[in-house]
Amino acid sequence: MAAASSLCPASSAAAALRPGARLCTGRRASCFGASLARRNAGVLGQKSLFGSVCARRGVVSCTLQQSADALVSNGIGSTSCTKESALILIRHGESLWNSKNLFTGCVDVPLSQKGVEEAIEAGKRISELPVDMIFTSALIRAQMTAMLAMTQHHRQKVPVILHNESERAESWSRIFSDTDEVIPVVTAWQLNERMYGELQGLNKQETADKFGADKVKEWRRSYDIPPPNGESLEMCAERAVKYFVENVVPELEAGKNIMIAAHGNSLRAIIMYLDKLTPKEVIELELSTGIPMLYTLKDAEFLRRGSPVGPTVQGVYALTQELARYRDQSNPLNGTIH
Repeated sequence: MAAASSLCPASSAAAALRPGARLCTGRRASCFGASLARRNAGVLGQKSLFGSVCARRGVVSCTLQQSADALVSNGIGSTSCTKESALILIRHGESLWNSKNLFTGCVDVPLSQKGVEEAIEAGKRISELPVDMIFTSALIRAQMTAMLAMTQHHRQKVPVILHNESERAESWSRIFSDTDEVIPVVTAWQLNERMYGELQGLNKQETADKFGADKVKEWRRSYDIPPPNGESLEMCAERAVKYFVENVVPELEAGKNIMIAAHGNSLRAIIMYLDKLTPKEVIELELSTGIPMLYTLKDAEFLRRGSPVGPTVQGVYALTQELARYRDQSNPLNGTIH
């Protein structure tokens, strides 16, 4: 994980749009370009959240799109702006340091036993929602959550991490058999948790006793004040939202149904973008571990479709007709899985 100081100064909002990105054509030509430009000039533009990121871009490279396209066929949507795509956001399950009340940040800590159970439970909750591609952070707790969740999916496709950090890694992990039953998993450091600097590894209560509860609350819950040698939420949002717009939105635009397994602060930043929240609103946003949130994208607009409280609760997702049809077709009780 790059330190907070490695983030380049913010550039213009227009820089968030990837050069040459695929835009919808026809009667609603360039609908995504226009929509993103409007969005970039709005709430997030006020805080320059689309700052450019320095040369280090993690495992994502120019080969990513080729690898993903080779593995994924379109889901319920298509390249038309009038089609819809599903977006599932999941905060990782409880980690071993969560259970010990320690600041974790970008320290690569695995899930606790409770976190493993939460990830499996999350998988049950989304088992009848379409997933064509997965994005996770570069941290193991997010990757474990995604992998464990997919063990519960009715499609029983196998999630496979794409290794594009070098030609050798890509060559050695290449699949030569039929990839129809594979879900590509892209890992990206830009989706990592907010880097807590000198607080990482410290007990939260002991830190409050040492520095004062008000100071620690300011570090944790303000929008633009970072902890010592760490990131503020604003700095975390610069990298997370920029990555989302440049890498995830084009896949949604192409009709793919996406799941993102990440962290409290990187997901808060993305939700701020999706729901057009203000900085004041986003710092009050709480995300529970292992609870999936569902959005749909149609006609260049994101709509939140709900978050379940349990796998057996009916009506917790406001499913569209297409998502309901997918659910009915993928139910094993119907004897058909498409």
